[in-house]
Amino acid sequence: MLRLPRPPVKLTLALASVLFATAVLGLGLLRAATYKPTAAAGAPWPSASSAPAPGTPGKCGTVPVKAARELRGMWLTTVNNIDFPSRRGLSQAQVKAEYQRWLDLAVAQRHNAIFVHVRPSGDAFWPSAYAPWSEWLTGKRDGKSPGWDPMDYMIKEAHARNLEFHAWFNPYRGTQPGPAGPGADFAKLAPNHPLIKHREWAVAHPAGQSTARLYFDPGIPAARKFVEDSMLEAVQKYDVDGVHFDDFFYPYPAGGDFPDDASYAKYGGGKPRAQWRRDNVDTLVREMDERIKALKPWVKFGISPFGIWRNYATDPDGSQSKGLEAYDAIFADTRKWVQRGWLDYIVPQLYWTIGFDKADYAKLLPWWTKLTKGTQVQLYIGLADYRIGEEGDWSDPAMLDRQMVLNDKFGVQGQVHFSAKQIRADRLGAVTRYRDKHYASPALLPRMARLPVAAPPAPRLASAARFDKGIRFQATTDDATSWALYRVAGDSAALVATGRAGIEVVDPAPPAGPVTYCLSGLDRSGNEGPISTPLTAS
Repeated sequence: MLRLPRPPVKLTLALASVLFATAVLGLGLLRAATYKPTAAAGAPWPSASSAPAPGTPGKCGTVPVKAARELRGMWLTTVNNIDFPSRRGLSQAQVKAEYQRWLDLAVAQRHNAIFVHVRPSGDAFWPSAYAPWSEWLTGKRDGKSPGWDPMDYMIKEAHARNLEFHAWFNPYRGTQPGPAGPGADFAKLAPNHPLIKHREWAVAHPAGQSTARLYFDPGIPAARKFVEDSMLEAVQKYDVDGVHFDDFFYPYPAGGDFPDDASYAKYGGGKPRAQWRRDNVDTLVREMDERIKALKPWVKFGISPFGIWRNYATDPDGSQSKGLEAYDAIFADTRKWVQRGWLDYIVPQLYWTIGFDKADYAKLLPWWTKLTKGTQVQLYIGLADYRIGEEGDWSDPAMLDRQMVLNDKFGVQGQVHFSAKQIRADRLGAVTRYRDKHYASPALLPRMARLPVAAPPAPRLASAARFDKGIRFQATTDDATSWALYRVAGDSAALVATGRAGIEVVDPAPPAGPVTYCLSGLDRSGNEGPISTPLTAS
């Protein structure tokens, strides 16, 4: 993912041309039934009521309910303070205020998920036993606590707005290059940085102490387990909805080959080095899927990889493209991850325009939809809001709109936009254009059938009262994670508002005169229970 400036896409593409599931799910369901979280970890998976529930699935009285089902999200980048916090060392009050403004933006865009960078470089935005506090938050590399828990706050505030919180981790990056980061200079690391204690895990790349960054060596099993443990700590401690990786595993090839001779000699087992590296990344992905499901089976696991697996000229199973190949260049066998079902969702970064000759959006999209079709891995697309306004085809303010039209045509289940700052900037009015056309009304999250099902009983709408321009309801939503409010108009009832359970049910913009509503509850996997009996508000 473009978290730091990369070479222009054409240059990148040119360089590239040169250069045990069922058992685990059973265990996970058992853990779900017996799990007792800490206060910070949120509520356990609810048990659906066995009592008969009033209401009819899919109907408000006699008319069907209608709701869009798609994930809508944005990446909130912390590394180098690209999006958030706006600079290092802000006070607790300043960080909280900035974060709330980002959530307000997400709500204004009618998003239902946010992807927050909580481990950008071997650090943490929570009090961790495995990693130092992030310098992008504290402004220091001393490992000292800022005196509060940003992760807990960020999740609770997201949930209060009914936004899923996906904790975004970079597994193997240990530092950022200088001058902003410490580079490969161990003397500049926080005293509790794990690569000081375990220098044998550290690989500096590319050459040069200030221009390099440190990596946890993916080829060392102990380093891999430590990285997994550090991320799973956040899953255990907090009520995250998802665990999210982008495309950074082994580094991109522009800086030369990754210097892992020592680990390859010790652990390579005679395999070709490229295959050994792919196996290392495969193991991380598979083990994370297994361990998340064993710990909290309702937590989603997804990856946002580079948008090309392999080109057709290299492999007949590849896409009609001529760009960098993730399989060969960064040792990411993204196709296998989908085929083996090691992910709940995948978000390929299709950061090219419709018609771009080396990587045409209109040709790559069908490849990804074909790959995911018939699997239980949901397909969302990573969209390049950051490129709007560049010369050429990106000067067309309708480009993202046109791409989203194609997404709808091919049955894509959602979009994630990179990044928050570009959404706020709304260059050329492109964001407003696609929001008004594609996100004009609220959407429910796609139902994730591969995760546990605990659809709640029908809620009850007890009464309604108008206030200012809205209508406020008294309602009960037993065992629900969230609610969906439908308003009858003609021969159907459309979704008009959503909220987390415990948040007041409100229609913010009702029409004048009597109007009829129904309410439903949903579980954490997007399963909707039966609809309440209708209530007419005068």
